[in-house]
Amino acid sequence: MILRPALTSELHEILRFWTTAAENDSRPADTAEALAALHRRDDQALIVALDGERIVGTVIAGWDGWRCHLYRLAVAPGRRREGIGAALIDAAEERFRALGGTRVDAMVLDGNERGHAIWAARGYRRQEDWSRWVKPLS
Repeated sequence: MILRPALTSELHEILRFWTTAAENDSRPADTAEALAALHRRDDQALIVALDGERIVGTVIAGWDGWRCHLYRLAVAPGRRREGIGAALIDAAEERFRALGGTRVDAMVLDGNERGHAIWAARGYRRQEDWSRWVKPLS
């Protein structure tokens, strides 16, 4: 397995990958435009795990210059529990350390019990005193 930043040519494939490998029920669909904007702004933020040429995992390791944020940790359903998610989290944390980050947070849906397990196993803890507030800009 190889971990590396996503290539521009892979963005559409990543969107397709997320339709089956990521939690999508309670959120608006990701768009090609939004993913392209992320990639233009920071072409190192989207990390992919590859088995040969096949994408088997992703994580977005967003750095805003102050905080480190993890999004879209996704592993192919048939490849879960092989250490792919852990390897992606480790790669994201290394990226953050190299950028000077000191604290990282992960966006995880409350109902994503499988997701809770991997985050807990990697040393992350739910922060009970915060809630996420959202507003669509459309």
